[in-house]
Amino acid sequence: MSAKKPDTTVPEKVTREDIESKLRELRGEVDSRVEDVKVSVTVVAVAIAVTAVVAAYWFGRRRSRKRQTVFEIRRI
Repeated sequence: MSAKKPDTTVPEKVTREDIESKLRELRGEVDSRVEDVKVSVTVVAVAIAVTAVVAAYWFGRRRSRKRQTVFEIRRI
C-alpha cells in the first residue's frame, strides 16, 4: 500500500475582509429567503382572517334563524 503524502502547503491567513465578505454573502441569501417567506405568510394570514370573518358571519346568521320567534297574527 502506498501512503499518501500529507499536504505540506501552508494555508493562507484568513483576513478580516474574508470573514466580512463571507458573512455578507450569507446574509444576502438569508435576506432573500426571508422576503420570499414574508409574502407567503402574508397571503396565508389574510386568507385565514377572511375565512374567520365569513365563518363568524355564517354561524351567527344560522344561530339567529334558529332562535327567531315566529309571530302569527289572526283576525278574529
